[in-house]
Amino acid sequence: MFNTSLLSLLQLSDPTLPIGGYAHSNGLETYVQKGIVKDVATAKEYVTEMLSQNLQYTDGAFVSLAFDAALENNFERILELDDECTAVKLPREIRQASQKLGMRLLKIFQPICESEMAIRYKEAIHQQKTVGHYSIVFGLYAHALQIPKSEALAGFYYSAAVGMVTNSVKLIPLGQQDGQQILFSLQPLIAELVEHSLEPDRNLIGLCCSGFDIRCMQHEQLYSRLYMS
Repeated sequence: MFNTSLLSLLQLSDPTLPIGGYAHSNGLETYVQKGIVKDVATAKEYVTEMLSQNLQYTDGAFVSLAFDAALENNFERILELDDECTAVKLPREIRQASQKLGMRLLKIFQPICESEMAIRYKEAIHQQKTVGHYSIVFGLYAHALQIPKSEALAGFYYSAAVGMVTNSVKLIPLGQQDGQQILFSLQPLIAELVEHSLEPDRNLIGLCCSGFDIRCMQHEQLYSRLYMS
């Protein structure tokens, strides 16, 4: 019998999911305006470094850890992870983006997927006991939808890569074929990141390249902006 978890994964990780992800560039707009990311080679470098040197130690790890906490029915652990996620996101724009995306993801999936843990999480957010981050919500619903953890992580990283490549195509700009070639070339990296993220090293949570944070902070002062972060 066909397993519908694949369809659930496709919906959860769909880059076009109406949560507002298209409005955020995560500092890419700054890189482009400064002439640092300017062609296919530099766009691929940006996406590669963002995935491997940033998301692997932040949101990717939190998706994995939130999935584990849901599996263990450990709600207090979810709250701890949410606090930690807030702490490692230094740029204000990035914290706010994560919170907005998380709340919108909750609103979409709560009516269509029963999850006691997600309901408690949303109540804690409304009571201002926690913030509510996209990666935490993604992990909670990946578990609730019975998506295998490795596949959930693959979907998460792929969705993030699609968002960055799409923004590169628009901002630099690049051709659509260029974007698809970059995405295809990232498959081995995504597979590697999934393996590393199955059991994240707790001592490395928050490790990232400071340049990404600085470019996100500089985004607020750009002369013109198409994106919110």
